[in-house]
Amino acid sequence: MPESPLHAIHVAAGAAFTDFAGWQMPVRYSSDLAEHAAVRTAAGLFDLSHMGEILVVGPQAAEALDYALAGKLSAIEQGQAKYSLLLSPEGGILDDLIVYRTGDDRFLVVANASNREVVARELRERASGFDCLVEDESDDIALLALQGPKSEEILRNVDGFDLPGLDDLTYYRAIPCTYLDEHGRSHNVLVARTGYTGEDGFEFYLAPDAAPALWDAIAETGAGSGLVPAGLAARDTLRLEAGMPLYGHELGADTFPVQAGLGRVVALKTKEGDFVGRAAVEAGPPAGAPVLVGLRAEGKRAGRAGYEVLDSEGRVGVVTSGALSPTLGYPIAMAYVDAALAEPGTHVDIDVRGSRVPATVTPLPFYKKADS
Repeated sequence: MPESPLHAIHVAAGAAFTDFAGWQMPVRYSSDLAEHAAVRTAAGLFDLSHMGEILVVGPQAAEALDYALAGKLSAIEQGQAKYSLLLSPEGGILDDLIVYRTGDDRFLVVANASNREVVARELRERASGFDCLVEDESDDIALLALQGPKSEEILRNVDGFDLPGLDDLTYYRAIPCTYLDEHGRSHNVLVARTGYTGEDGFEFYLAPDAAPALWDAIAETGAGSGLVPAGLAARDTLRLEAGMPLYGHELGADTFPVQAGLGRVVALKTKEGDFVGRAAVEAGPPAGAPVLVGLRAEGKRAGRAGYEVLDSEGRVGVVTSGALSPTLGYPIAMAYVDAALAEPGTHVDIDVRGSRVPATVTPLPFYKKADS
């Protein structure tokens, strides 16, 4: 089973591990609640080295991605990032992605760990008629994430980090930087203002052998500011509060973008010409297809993935993700329900181990950071 280049650091920090997409990754270090709270109030440091990174480079790289993905990637500027979808010809979601334009003819596509091979294969096949190369560089790239309201303050104080352009680095932008470690070795780092927690923060793409030194430097710098290492459990509750979908839960090959509230991600109006899945998306999902909603439940018992959503006449949907929100103090969930029940304020029940727990349809996200 693959291990992160930071595995020894996690072991020393007392992390508990889980098998995630075939990787041995830290699920928590202290407690899920403490790590979640740290990200909301100060900062958390995550190891995301299991994610997939695929490079698309060449004179027609932009055109290839316009054809391969749902968004108009040719429209983004160098240094800009864009959220997009890899669709099947039938219109289902094969993966959700972040695409960075790192050069005029150079793009970095970041895929979910479980879909790395699918994304690389599909991009190669779809780019075959274009003048570009598709290379899976996942094994050569580590990924760290610093998330939380004190992230920028911590980053600015990390010794050895040369960060030109940080003052102008806005959300969904990235800049190339260098990090000089304690041994005087210089490392190239792509610093992106992106994340999956609903907070301000940064993600760092760099060579695996450079990742431990940067992790230690960030951890040491932030120790006095409340920074803690955070595992996958906290990351999941943070993204749920922020209403961010997770592949395999809210997204899948049998889900159309419009069902998941992602119709805006598909460039039907702004992108001319064909792209994979276009005809199917234009035709739309089958009649009666369920749609994704947020649910706020009463009491303290949370609906979990797979739990049924009910009305007075029976089953009307299914929970895809759910938890007792650490920030809000009440149970929240995302669920697919009959479209007729998707209006905010609609009352339903969640079957929580045989008991009907009242819940109300509520707009997503559940949580927004104070300055958003």
